[in-house]
Amino acid sequence: MEKAIQLRVRKDLNPRQQLTVIKLKGNLISKGYTEIIHIVDQDDEFHLNTFETPAEHRNEVQQYIASFIHAENLSDTISFKPS
Repeated sequence: MEKAIQLRVRKDLNPRQQLTVIKLKGNLISKGYTEIIHIVDQDDEFHLNTFETPAEHRNEVQQYIASFIHAENLSDTISFKPS
């Protein structure tokens, strides 16, 4: 069964943050965690980035994203949206 993961991404990003968010999304796809990431507006401040991943990879994906956010200092830019 597929499980959806939602990320809240701030809209007003500087160029470095934009590039790093794109890098994260590319890594998620290239590592085979998902094939597509859907982006919709949440409100005036955030986009919601939603993708599905196999249930058996859900924890691995969440750990990877959390590590990436920490390593790239993006905690004020990207966060998990509670399911």
